[in-house]
Amino acid sequence: MPPSDKAPRRIGVYVDGYNLYYGRLRGSAFKWLDLVKLVEDLLDKRDQNERLDGVHLFTAHALANFATHGAASVEAQSAYHRALQAKYGERFTVTYGKHSFDRDGSLLPEFIAGQPYDRTKRTRVWHLEEKKTDVNLAICMYRDAAKGRYDRIILVSNDSDAEPALQAIREDFPHIMIGVIVPIMPPAPGSESSRRVSGSLANFAHWVVKHLTDEQLQAAQLPPHVPTKKKAIRKPEHW
Repeated sequence: MPPSDKAPRRIGVYVDGYNLYYGRLRGSAFKWLDLVKLVEDLLDKRDQNERLDGVHLFTAHALANFATHGAASVEAQSAYHRALQAKYGERFTVTYGKHSFDRDGSLLPEFIAGQPYDRTKRTRVWHLEEKKTDVNLAICMYRDAAKGRYDRIILVSNDSDAEPALQAIREDFPHIMIGVIVPIMPPAPGSESSRRVSGSLANFAHWVVKHLTDEQLQAAQLPPHVPTKKKAIRKPEHW
């Protein structure tokens, strides 16, 4: 049932962690990002009587052997997720997929500059793939819509793989408003962004935030020490 005019619209947010990290956070000083505050700040600007009830992050555990900082990267990811859970409790959840790779390396066609594609010229490479994240996100988003858990949903991603889920929700639950927050950098003055908003996602959204600025990310950082019932969680040194 749609809410009454006076009741705040319940908001559920679904974050593609891989897309957020590689699309906007990697190489930045904003990895200690308070996802809840970031979205609440954006909702405040909309001023449409909206209440953020849940932020759902979908990702996979970092692997020390493939991470830039090894075991420190694994510890940093764990600290980050625990910090958000400590601060927001049930309002923040993490669903983990997994990484998949061939221990003998994947045999893939070799790129040779100036030469056409030749499938016979292949080489073995480490090919790491994140599994289940897209499916987990899509199923959770659709099931929450079916249960009437939220009046409006927001997807944080620029991955067109989420298009079928958004299309299904638009068709099956037309009363639910859909927003998309695209985790890419804004274009430099006088130029176009090197990455564009996924048109397939925008087509099924009622509104779109086309990029995230440094100022928005800086304003939504967790404190250096996040208190818990036991020991405070510290921001990783290399972040």
